[in-house]
Amino acid sequence: MDIVGPIKSALGQYEVDNGHYPIGTNGLLELCQKPDGATNWLGPYLEKVPVDWWGKNYFYEYPGKHNPDSYDLFSAGPDGRIGTADDIDNWTK
Repeated sequence: MDIVGPIKSALGQYEVDNGHYPIGTNGLLELCQKPDGATNWLGPYLEKVPVDWWGKNYFYEYPGKHNPDSYDLFSAGPDGRIGTADDIDNWTK
């Protein structure tokens, strides 16, 4: 499953406008609400913070631990537990 779809597009547009991806672990909120000090923010890039197919929040971090030059984005999958075999992420092929 591709979890990034519209989130990837919104993150890409944010990066183009601001010169970096949203920083930290609350970055998806910055796609919907202008963060302090973001002088080039042209959003909202998304209407609301998206949830995964199971109604849970996505996990986001920039810079990523798995993608140090980019961001990590993942869902804990249907069991809702991080680090199990059903996790869906943007670094595993």
